[in-house]
Amino acid sequence: MQNQMSVLEMNRFLTSAFPEVDTRYRVRELPEMGAIIDKLPDPRDLRPGGTLSGAAIFELADISFYVATLAMIGPKALTVTTSAAIDYMRKPEAGGMWAEARILKLGRALSVGDVMLYSNAHDKPVAHANLTFSIPPRESAGVK
Repeated sequence: MQNQMSVLEMNRFLTSAFPEVDTRYRVRELPEMGAIIDKLPDPRDLRPGGTLSGAAIFELADISFYVATLAMIGPKALTVTTSAAIDYMRKPEAGGMWAEARILKLGRALSVGDVMLYSNAHDKPVAHANLTFSIPPRESAGVK
């Protein structure tokens, strides 16, 4: 199965469907059944002690898996998170982060996979997430 969207198409789709994402995230790569996303530094994500908030890390996991799924099925904005669990492993330093999402199973109704999240400051992962997304039925394909 090959990607239905390119990196350029995905970045344009995200800017159009979710304008608030434009200054916060960039799709870097879309390998088959995956995505690599950069989270741009934003002072609104910082917590006392110079660390990124758990919410900001979770948001990166969620959008990364969303992008990986849409890259495979096309721009279906109504694809939604149905399950998510995240393990925070170490403190991420202030600054940018990146995530690598991979789809483990892609069916007609569900996309299941995981995301490894990294701080730009070091090589070790700062978090790991497992996610499941619901894919809208083909009948609702008119709603993109």
